Amino acid sequence: MSSMIRNPVYMLYERMLKAQVLAGAPVEHVAIIQDGNRRYARRKGLSQFLGHSLGAETSERVSEWCLELGVRHLTLYAFSTENFSRDESEKGYLFDLIKEKFNDLRRSKKTHNNRVRVRAIGRLEMLPDDLREEIRLTEEATRDYSRMYLNVALAYGGQRELVDAACSLARLVVEGKVRARDLDESLIAQHLYPQDGTPVPKVDLIIRTAGDFRTSNFLPWQANGNECAAYFCAPFWPEFRKIDFLRAIRTAQTRVSCQ
Repeated sequence: MSSMIRNPVYMLYERMLKAQVLAGAPVEHVAIIQDGNRRYARRKGLSQFLGHSLGAETSERVSEWCLELGVRHLTLYAFSTENFSRDESEKGYLFDLIKEKFNDLRRSKKTHNNRVRVRAIGRLEMLPDDLREEIRLTEEATRDYSRMYLNVALAYGGQRELVDAACSLARLVVEGKVRARDLDESLIAQHLYPQDGTPVPKVDLIIRTAGDFRTSNFLPWQANGNECAAYFCAPFWPEFRKIDFLRAIRTAQTRVSCQ
C-alpha cells in the first residue's frame, strides 16, 4: 500500500476527492463495520493476530481522517456479542490489543489536543476486568471533550441494546419516574448505549469492508429512519485506504443533496 500512496496519480486523486468532500454537506456520524482482518491475514500468509493488529492501525488512521474532514462522531464495531464464541487465544489477544489501544488513546497528545472524547458502548460487564478498568480510565480522562466522539462498540449487539433500553425504561415506569405516555424517540435514545447523558446520535453513513453486504445488527436504532447511507467495499479492513473513506463520505453527501 505504501507504494500506491507515493504514486503521484493516487495522490492527485486523493486530493481531488478530499476537495470534493470538504466542499460538500457535512457528514456528522460515520459508523464502520471493520471486517476482514482474519481473511486479510490468511491471504497474506500472516497470523490472524497480526491481521487484528494491522486492522487496529487502520482504525487509528480513520480517526485522523475524521478529524481532517470534521466528522464529529466515529463509531467502530470492534467486538460483537457473537465474537465471544471465538477461541480463547484469539479473544485473549483481542482483549489485550483493545486494552493497549485504549491506553494509547488516553496517553496520546492527539487525543487531548484535538479534544476527542473516547467511549465504549455495549455490554461492558461481559469484558475482562482489566479491560473494563482501562476503558474507565480513558473515558474519565476524556469526558470533558466534545470536538469529536470516538465510540468503540465492544460486546455489542444491536438487538440487545434495544432490549436493555426497554428494560431500563420499564423500571422507570414501574418506579413512577416516567409515565408510559411520555415515551418517545428522544427518551428512548437517552437509554441506549452509553447511558451517560450524551447518546450516540443518528448515523449518516455506515461503512462495511471486505465485500459483505450486511449491517450485522449494528446500531439498528441510530441507522434507521434518517436516510442513513450504506457503503460496502471490497478491501479488507487492514488495506482500507483514504480514497475508500473519501468515496464513502461522498456517497453519503450525495444522499443528503438528493433529499
